[in-house]
Amino acid sequence: MSAPRPMRDGVLRFLLRGASVRGEVVVLDRAWREVIARHALPEPVRDRLGELSAAAALLGATLKFDGSLVLQIHGDGPVALFVVEYRSDGAFRATAKLREGASIPQDAPLPALVDAQGRGRFVVTLDPRESAPDKPTWQGIVPFEGATVAGVLERYMQRSERVPTRLGLAADGGRAVGLLLQRLPDEAGEPQADADGWNRMQQLADTVAPEELLTLPADELLRRLFWQESLYAFDHRPCRFACRCTREKVGDMLRMLGSDEVEAILAERGEVEVRCEYCNQAYRFDLVDSLALFHSLAPASEGDPTRH
Repeated sequence: MSAPRPMRDGVLRFLLRGASVRGEVVVLDRAWREVIARHALPEPVRDRLGELSAAAALLGATLKFDGSLVLQIHGDGPVALFVVEYRSDGAFRATAKLREGASIPQDAPLPALVDAQGRGRFVVTLDPRESAPDKPTWQGIVPFEGATVAGVLERYMQRSERVPTRLGLAADGGRAVGLLLQRLPDEAGEPQADADGWNRMQQLADTVAPEELLTLPADELLRRLFWQESLYAFDHRPCRFACRCTREKVGDMLRMLGSDEVEAILAERGEVEVRCEYCNQAYRFDLVDSLALFHSLAPASEGDPTRH
């Protein structure tokens, strides 16, 4: 067994060669705390968002293009939306939208949050446009199926991608972590090295409790699980929280809204305030800024400490 190194905020990929299984373990530590510091979410919503963030990092680490992977759960319950965007450079952002007046019990399971009436949906979006602007975005939409975030992803990978997958996910107010195993396809004409390898690896992964995922260092977790296996660890890939919102992008959005609508908001409130749903950054536009948007004047600099 090639011993993996201790890690923080990143994805470690590994190969269980004898069992023909590939795997990844992710730890979101400081990066996850940066996400939740920007949102006041009930604990069950926070933890499910953390699990979806860990899942996005695990799946996004395999992207073979410069672009982004977006995982969304659209709900018909008290939570209208979970969404995580993971970019190929390891940056991610995440948020959840609650319905107005939503009441969320402390022990609410995922289906009660997003599939109360059986109309929840799971959406996967691949956007390669950063490296290939001419290539279209790909999106898969399936009905919500599963009791947990891990269960939803496993069903999607089995049915849509035809890849046998086992996921373990856990999150709390300090960390979001995950373990992924996938069976490698048999090479044509080659006998499988270990016919029972996939079943055995799944059984080992199922022995890990969420508390162990949250508390054990990644290297110790892999050592405990696979100490008898031929494990080869690849390089660690760091993850970080990063939001792509800018004052310029918000200005473009206001231009699309139209001058009449912006002027109406100014007349009522004296300024237009737009808050990023991911990082909670507020961008404010007063009359001068708004005139600049629609009359080709130079708006206030992003470095102006009075305007964000």
